[in-house]
Amino acid sequence: MGLPDLLKPGLDVVFCGTAAGDRSAQRQAYFAGPGNRFWEVLAETCMTPHRLTPDQYPLLLKFRVGLTDLVKRKSGQDVRLSTEDFDVAGFHAKIEKFAPKAVGFNGKKSAQVYFGRSTVEYGVQIAKIEGTALFVLPSTSGAARGFWDSKYWFQLAEFVSR
Repeated sequence: MGLPDLLKPGLDVVFCGTAAGDRSAQRQAYFAGPGNRFWEVLAETCMTPHRLTPDQYPLLLKFRVGLTDLVKRKSGQDVRLSTEDFDVAGFHAKIEKFAPKAVGFNGKKSAQVYFGRSTVEYGVQIAKIEGTALFVLPSTSGAARGFWDSKYWFQLAEFVSR
């Protein structure tokens, strides 16, 4: 099973992944897998004032940060997900409703599914959801270390701090 959304109006950024990983689902805490850089990069980019732990994820709202996934009824690695598991329309409706300043797709897979195309580039996208800017970010997953580059995370942090 997936994790509950962490959303409210007035957020600076909502991070969107594909689905909660197995470890996150077990702990019922976002980005709880071994080696995941999410909490580290939020602190490095000053989107949080210090490094939080996965169990502290509800505190993100205090820092104007939200969380969601494209798959809410399943958890696990992307390779175990099928097309019908993704709720792109539901995600789009949530972003329209809560209208954050930006969405950060945590990894290319969630962005590829959202945009409906096999290739996407890292960084800010031309497309928006209403007035919400869309950013594609390197995945913080330990399994994606070979693609890690924090510069796109810093670009997003700069954008939302304006």
